Amino acid sequence: MPERLEIARNWLPRYTGMPLEEFGSHILLTNFRYYLSRFANMFDCEIRGEDKPMQAATNAHGLTMINFGIGSANAATIMDLLIACQPKGVLFLGKCGGLKNSTEIGHFILPIAAIRGEGTSNDYFPPEVPALPSFKLHKFVSEKIVAEGHEYRTGVVYTTNRRLWEHDQVFLDKLRRMTCIAIDMETATILMVGHHNEIARGALLLVSDMPVTPEGVKTEESDAQVTERWADIHLQIGIEAMTELGEKGEQIKHFRY
Repeated sequence: MPERLEIARNWLPRYTGMPLEEFGSHILLTNFRYYLSRFANMFDCEIRGEDKPMQAATNAHGLTMINFGIGSANAATIMDLLIACQPKGVLFLGKCGGLKNSTEIGHFILPIAAIRGEGTSNDYFPPEVPALPSFKLHKFVSEKIVAEGHEYRTGVVYTTNRRLWEHDQVFLDKLRRMTCIAIDMETATILMVGHHNEIARGALLLVSDMPVTPEGVKTEESDAQVTERWADIHLQIGIEAMTELGEKGEQIKHFRY
């Protein structure tokens, strides 16, 4: 069998349509086409992979954005394939459902950890291993958020494979007992597979709905309103944080793995 790295080097261009030499040293991940389109328009760069499962674009500063799709399986796939270009840092810009009364739509969340309810990450580490971001990367992003005059929340995010759970009372009760701040479908997987592959990683989440309230379940209309009002700010923070990180040459890893 070919070595794992050899497979990744073949499959990353195959999945994204982007040659390996075009990938930058810092990566923004998203699962929304709007973010990638805005990124490409801002920097007048080509979107690769229009006919592929994932799309990617790299600007002149060496920052690459990838739209990898939805769900933990896709999140694991892209974090595995990124070993082909050995990025210095990966930041996920995703949306999440707020689970706390103190959390409102439009708030940003920098998770201090994620509960591995998706199952995918069990193929990489035993369930007892916590899903944690790279502290130094999150510290850098938090400083950028504050410098831009925005607020953010911290807390534990629950990651699930389930998409239709809002009316499952047993599941809702479970979420309340775990006192999570938000719920999503990718964060824990990105953190764990990043850890497995020795990739510095983090997540900046935008609260797009409040699914535990009767009126708070996300719809196409409500999501469009969130995107219109807050997505550009979300994207800008990610771009500025990762660009400045690259320009400063800041080492995210404190120690060797």
